[in-house]
Amino acid sequence: QLVESGGGLVQAGGSLRLSCEASGRTDDHYTMGWFRQAPGRDREYVASSGWSAAFTDYADSVRGRFTLSRYITNHTMYLQMNNLEPGGGAVYYCGAGGGGYGDSATTYDAWGRGTQVTVSS
Repeated sequence: QLVESGGGLVQAGGSLRLSCEASGRTDDHYTMGWFRQAPGRDREYVASSGWSAAFTDYADSVRGRFTLSRYITNHTMYLQMNNLEPGGGAVYYCGAGGGGYGDSATTYDAWGRGTQVTVSS
């Protein structure tokens, strides 16, 4: 089970930190990732952490502004989002999966319910 938190309303240029807690896991052999979905748009890849947090990857649209952190010991992942762009609001989803590329939604077999991020201009 995955539970996201930390969403909210922020002004453009501001920051938010999202959290995702994975319960029921006893190992670190899985990929965790963040995706987002804006109204009327497809779910979009944001960032991911590979097995055992061996590497981290970002979408080009967020690289340099967002930072993913993952703590294996407590199965928690964070997304620090800085310099949020106007109109950049979306529901952010946390996913966990066993294999495949982190930027593909098909890699993930478990999803959280999402947390809303709203960016005001």
